[in-house]
Amino acid sequence: MVDSWERVRQVLAGAGMSPDSLAEVRPLGGGTYNTVEEVRLTDGSRYVLKLAPTAPGLRYESRLLVAEAEFCRVAAEADVPAPRVVVVDGVRQLLMTACPGEPWDGSLTETEQTLLRVELGRQVARLHRLGGAGYGYPSGALGPLAPDWRTAFTAMFDAVLADARHYGARLPRSADEVARTARAAHAALDEVTVPRPVHFDLWPGNILVDRSAGEPRIGGLIDGERMFWGDPLADFVSLALLGDIRKDEAFLAGYREAGGRAEFDVPARLRLALYRSYLYLIMLTETVPRAVGEERACRVRDSVAPELVFALDEIEELAAA
Repeated sequence: MVDSWERVRQVLAGAGMSPDSLAEVRPLGGGTYNTVEEVRLTDGSRYVLKLAPTAPGLRYESRLLVAEAEFCRVAAEADVPAPRVVVVDGVRQLLMTACPGEPWDGSLTETEQTLLRVELGRQVARLHRLGGAGYGYPSGALGPLAPDWRTAFTAMFDAVLADARHYGARLPRSADEVARTARAAHAALDEVTVPRPVHFDLWPGNILVDRSAGEPRIGGLIDGERMFWGDPLADFVSLALLGDIRKDEAFLAGYREAGGRAEFDVPARLRLALYRSYLYLIMLTETVPRAVGEERACRVRDSVAPELVFALDEIEELAAA
């Protein structure tokens, strides 16, 4: 078995860098699926190496590193701070530059948080200006990109329900009932006519805050491995995880200022409820193949299951109205 140090030396050689420049390799916490390591070279430069797992996962989690490389590419095109790809070895490993800063936490003052949320809104809006060639996961995990968003998203939703059935995930409503409720909102998906890059995992842990210049700034949007091409509105789910993006006035101000469209009419609210349902189904189902333990699984169910019910109820109410 190749140890971590030797593996990184081989990756550096494959990237055209001197293996002898390696100074340090250390594991990074916070990852929930891939193995993540920080790589430091003798010249002080820092990189991040991600390694794909061999453990079972959900259907959409196949070839996640391909999706992350795609997110890094579009972030660079949009001039948004994010890792830049150095080398990607098929679907097994990905070497990227490291972004400055630490994950967003509770140490920020209220004023700092407001300024950062405005900045974040501008950055996400810049991402959402880009267009793609089709809809769905760029990894091909669920098949090729689809020509329309309804086809892509319903396949994504059906896949996580299939995972829930396969793993026997404990859902607050049966998978069949969830599917029936979701169908009532499918027509709203047809309003999406241009595929945009969606990170779909922009909770605070994946937003780095850099204080090196004094005033805190966003140092990078990281862990883009779950990105897909679709409705930009879907990014609002993780940006207000287990909450309501409409209450985040600072983010929405920055988003609209940079040209982002954030309207919450009935079709938009239906789509948001669908995307919340999708994310919450993932969060509830993934605890099974990851074998997180009963205590953590209970915590997830206690916080996420009521939100899934709320999102499904909202679909029913809006569709009936």
